Amino acid sequence: MSTLRPLRFRRRRTSPTVESLADQLGALTRERQDLRASEASSVALEQNRVAIARAQWELSYALIERYLPKPAAAQSAA
Repeated sequence: MSTLRPLRFRRRRTSPTVESLADQLGALTRERQDLRASEASSVALEQNRVAIARAQWELSYALIERYLPKPAAAQSAA
């Protein structure tokens, strides 16, 4: 089975679900709001920003993998 994710981002044998990634992104966003409200350091904000960007990237690719039409050869073999 081929995947669209670059090798450096393929960590798990089973990919997280779109729903779990959306939940993770929501949690990171709430964390960012809390960090801003508590006037957290720029380092903490940057770490959170990077985590949000990665979660958005993973969610995008999970959605692509879910909804991208499969090639005709793969559909007939399934």
